[in-house]
Amino acid sequence: MSDTDNKPTLGRRPLGLKRSVEAGEVKQTFSHGRTNKVVVEVKRRKLVGKPGSAPEAAPVAAPPPPPVAAPAAPPPPPRRTPLADAETRQEMQARLLREAEEARMAALEETSRREAEERARAAEEEKRRAEARAKGEAEPAPAKPAAAPAAPAAAPAEAAAATPAVEQPAAAAPTAEEAPAAEEAATTGEAAPAPRRFTPVAPIKRPEPAKKVAHPRDKSGVNERRQAGKLTVNRALNEDEGARARSLAALKRAREKEKRAHFGGAAQPREKQVRDVVVPEAITVQELANRMAEKGADLVKALFKMGMMVTVNQTIDQDTAELLVTEFGHNLTRVSASDVDIDTAGDVDAAETLKPRPPVVTIMGHVDHGKTSLLDALRGTDVVAGEAGGITQHIGAYQIKTKNGDLVTFLDTPGHEAFTEMRQRGANVTDIVVLVVAADDGLMPQTIEAINHTKAAGVPMIVAINKVDKPEANPQRIRERLLEHEIVVEAMSGDVQDVEVSAKNRTGLDDLIEKILLQAELMELRANPDREAEGTVIEAKLDKGKGPLATVLVNRGTLRTGDVLVVGTQSGRVRAMTDDKGRQIKEATPSMPVEVLGIGGVPHAGDTLTVVENEARAREVAAYRQELATERRTAIAPASLDTMFSALADKANVIEYPIVVKADVQGSTEAIVNALHKISNDMIKVRVLNSGVGAITESDVTLAQASGAPIVGFNVRPNAKARELIERHKVRMKYFDVIYHLTDDIRKEMAGELGPERIETVVGRAEIKEIFPAGKHDKAAGLLVTDGYIRKGIHARITRDDVIVSKTTVASLRRFKDDVAEVRAGLECGVVLQDTNDIKAGDVLETFEVEMRERTL
Repeated sequence: MSDTDNKPTLGRRPLGLKRSVEAGEVKQTFSHGRTNKVVVEVKRRKLVGKPGSAPEAAPVAAPPPPPVAAPAAPPPPPRRTPLADAETRQEMQARLLREAEEARMAALEETSRREAEERARAAEEEKRRAEARAKGEAEPAPAKPAAAPAAPAAAPAEAAAATPAVEQPAAAAPTAEEAPAAEEAATTGEAAPAPRRFTPVAPIKRPEPAKKVAHPRDKSGVNERRQAGKLTVNRALNEDEGARARSLAALKRAREKEKRAHFGGAAQPREKQVRDVVVPEAITVQELANRMAEKGADLVKALFKMGMMVTVNQTIDQDTAELLVTEFGHNLTRVSASDVDIDTAGDVDAAETLKPRPPVVTIMGHVDHGKTSLLDALRGTDVVAGEAGGITQHIGAYQIKTKNGDLVTFLDTPGHEAFTEMRQRGANVTDIVVLVVAADDGLMPQTIEAINHTKAAGVPMIVAINKVDKPEANPQRIRERLLEHEIVVEAMSGDVQDVEVSAKNRTGLDDLIEKILLQAELMELRANPDREAEGTVIEAKLDKGKGPLATVLVNRGTLRTGDVLVVGTQSGRVRAMTDDKGRQIKEATPSMPVEVLGIGGVPHAGDTLTVVENEARAREVAAYRQELATERRTAIAPASLDTMFSALADKANVIEYPIVVKADVQGSTEAIVNALHKISNDMIKVRVLNSGVGAITESDVTLAQASGAPIVGFNVRPNAKARELIERHKVRMKYFDVIYHLTDDIRKEMAGELGPERIETVVGRAEIKEIFPAGKHDKAAGLLVTDGYIRKGIHARITRDDVIVSKTTVASLRRFKDDVAEVRAGLECGVVLQDTNDIKAGDVLETFEVEMRERTL
């Protein structure tokens, strides 16, 4: 074979004979034609003498190692049979896998066998030690495992090849310390030990390639790092991957433990941390344990020692919590639930932060005395034309600019008797009250009520005598009538300003503005605009498209779009604000009325608006106020069974008139409900099932249909679904836009529920003298009429010892043997009574007439 035959070719192995075993390898043969190649290394044995004996003299000349014979040329490969050629690639792979699996199982069996022998040897050693201790002898030295006898050098190669490489764990690669020793022995001329032939060598591990440092912008490296700590099922079950990485907290604890052990503090107890524990009026045991950083079980044990059998989820009071906090060595800070609420009473602005603000003026007076007309004349608008019935039924807020550029805020209140709370609310949030009195009408009930509200609020008053243009006007009589209520005007040497105006002719308006500005200047009205806003809700309603809307008068601070606020039991964020002219604004300064959009629900008129730092604080305050409102409602319930049963007995004798009320604004709802309650009397009472703001909804219709109550809509209408339910269930609907029309109609319906009034009038009395039989079953009575008269068919009742025995009617009336229609006093007669025979001599017969009269409330 020429040299050209050994040259490699591109893409395929060279043709020619193939060596079965390379130099330094041993071929192992197994059953079923399986073979395996093992790399071997010839290792020289070092001769070590016995301890205490002189070292043996080295031989003069060591025989040189036998020369390695050149490998003989391999025999020509046997000619493959057609059956061998038929083995496919898949079959070969399956065969190799099967052979590798069998080799692995054999190695596992050998390993388990050796471990069993080691355990048996250790048990035998332990047994010998125990016997020696029992006999009192010295413990024998632990027996070393007997060295395996060296295999004879002339062992055939087949014996060594019969053992797989995995069954020779002792034949490992030489360590770094042994390699120089072998070289030194070779150079010094020592006798080379007999080579250990066919010793298997563990496969040499290739060095791991250096990890590639991921570039910050390399996303693949980020993904590898991100998935490096991910625990999968395969990784958890795979023993090669090792245990899961410890958490940072565990590493930190271990590091602290090592520090304490290093500095001699392993047995030194940790110093207890004293905490300031905030304890409310009621708290659970677990929450208290969390605040104290203690175990809940420890607190439960302490409570058990105190005689309290509790669990960690049970609530304890503040005093018990104080005992626990003191026992565990912490500091206690008591707080109450009311600390959650916002207290604006103690929040007073510094004098240097105050700046002048416009005055807030409320116009009050009796209905139809010209309050809204006067305000229209001041604003140059026509609000009266849009009012239903020509009367104001909502409280309105407006801001005008005078000719001199000064701003004045006006609040227009209703004058009808039903709107008492609106007038009271207007008097409480105002600086100045303008009392409008018609010169042709004089002082009326609501005028007197407005005076009382003004006195209760403690605000100055300006009297505006309106309608002086009428011929029957008498302003002087108004001033004199005001003296009856301790109102002395300046024209009569008093301190209350008065002015004669005419809203129709627009006369006296400048004088009224001048007096308002003069009064405001004397009051020195100031507020701090550079702080969180506070305001008062003048009116609130539910708009179909915008949701809850509130008309707010800013008292101090500046209200801005985006502020988080609390209004009564509602919270929210200012989404948008509009002024009295409908223009959107970004901020509202003190004394400015705005309509706020973004509240979570419809607040009550008169609630205080407060801006807070964040939404969490707003929700916390709103939830606390909601709890208080619920407690107040439940406190109205009967406190005991006796009061509850007495209330039920009272209800049994009183007819209830159920009703559902929906109005356009919150103030109107309050006024309607109060007016309906005033209509109630001892015989019939109004029961408001539900009252709210906004359109009539399906829930309102369902409630009314279930209870048989009518639905009263004040300036509102039902939506589409509610209309469908109303038509289907035939629910009664009542629509009103004037409040006294509503009260009159409900009053008539309540009177109709009672029915006509029965009035009895006694017209005669007679004394029964004797009883006679009349027919088979009836009895006749002989009477002497003592008072009035007795008529045939008249209502009568029989009394015995002033106790009513029966009620009946006179069926037959005779005098002697003649039937008569009437018998007067002083005469005797005989009567037969209808449906009664319970009569005796000596009873009194009383006759009366019944009149059915229409009832009024």
